[in-house]
Amino acid sequence: MNILLINGPNLNLLGTREPEIYGNKTLEQIESDLTKIAKDKRIDLDCFQSNHEGEIVDKIQESVKYYQGILINAGGFTHTSVSIRDALVGSKIPFVELHISNIFKREEFRKESYLTDKAVGIISGFGITSYFLALDGIISYLEK
Repeated sequence: MNILLINGPNLNLLGTREPEIYGNKTLEQIESDLTKIAKDKRIDLDCFQSNHEGEIVDKIQESVKYYQGILINAGGFTHTSVSIRDALVGSKIPFVELHISNIFKREEFRKESYLTDKAVGIISGFGITSYFLALDGIISYLEK
């Protein structure tokens, strides 16, 4: 089974960006930990991060040939990107939307997600543990 993790804008700043909200672990540390867990479960996990909407759309479009599931923390694009939503829907690849913070307890604009109604599930508010919960969720979903 092949799963793709997509991280959107500013997630490359994890570990230094607002640690009171996002924690102290870097994206590289999170990806390394997730990759080890996936490997133990005989799953290939590839990780991709971009601050550019079009690059994320391109990556999703390319994914149909290889991945059975997607984990996505679209960052700020969660609340703005019809293009990423359309790419995910068009790919027909099941995906889990994930967020480090609880987007429903933050600013009003963060409560609107363009992805949630098309996701097989959403994980929000568990800090970096959200990544691990999302991985477990997509694996369980795909194994059914």
